[in-house]
Amino acid sequence: MASVTPPRTRRRRALTGALATLGVSVGMIMTTGTPSASAATWPTPTSSQAVSATITLNASKDYGMQRLYGSGALGGGDQSEDQQPILKLADGVTLKNVIIGAPGADGIHCMGSCTLQNVWWEDVGEDAATFRGGTGATYHVIGGGAKKAADKVFQHNGGGTVNISNFAVQEFKTLYRSCGDCSTQYTRKVNLNTIEVTGTGSTARLVGINVNRNDVATLRNITILNDASRKVVPCQKYNNNTAVGVGPDSTNCLYSASDIVYR
Repeated sequence: MASVTPPRTRRRRALTGALATLGVSVGMIMTTGTPSASAATWPTPTSSQAVSATITLNASKDYGMQRLYGSGALGGGDQSEDQQPILKLADGVTLKNVIIGAPGADGIHCMGSCTLQNVWWEDVGEDAATFRGGTGATYHVIGGGAKKAADKVFQHNGGGTVNISNFAVQEFKTLYRSCGDCSTQYTRKVNLNTIEVTGTGSTARLVGINVNRNDVATLRNITILNDASRKVVPCQKYNNNTAVGVGPDSTNCLYSASDIVYR
């Protein structure tokens, strides 16, 4: 196994808002017992493991902050399409306390409902996670963070609802994207609550949704740092892959000015 130098830790300021009890209220998920992503330092791995073939998880697993990184066939980490994931999660699996290092390949695939708790991506490959379940699937991303995403962090190819809470993101283009050209399309929902975003001075999007598919995005407690020129777009609207507007409304992009704090 190749040696890997642990990442330099960096301390970041606390996320706005306290943690609430785990549950769904008005379509949003909050958590308890999960550290705020930006209140903690980016974690130092307890060990590192090279992964040359996708690991399939049929049961929930706690990796204890081990770093997994791609090698061999998974040794890409660029934006090439059709890369394989490092981890593939069966329906209902919870994945806890893992670091996806570089190369990151195509990150994590959820084949049905899943929970990603305290998962960190040090250098996002093609995508950090892809959600592939059916219409009734629910995906929870609770805590953790991602950085160095040349394109998307979370890709929603299946149906259902993605809930992202207490998450930190930096050096990215799009945090969440509802697929614009998948062979099977759905009406999708995404809920963001208590997210810390670090701007890079170039245009980035928190969510990209397909209004022609009746997608709905709800944003709450968003803190955007280092973005004085407002380059980070909270909600980008598409008709499939054609951009058709930005900003809040009463149908697809559900948030108000008070939900977005700039610091």
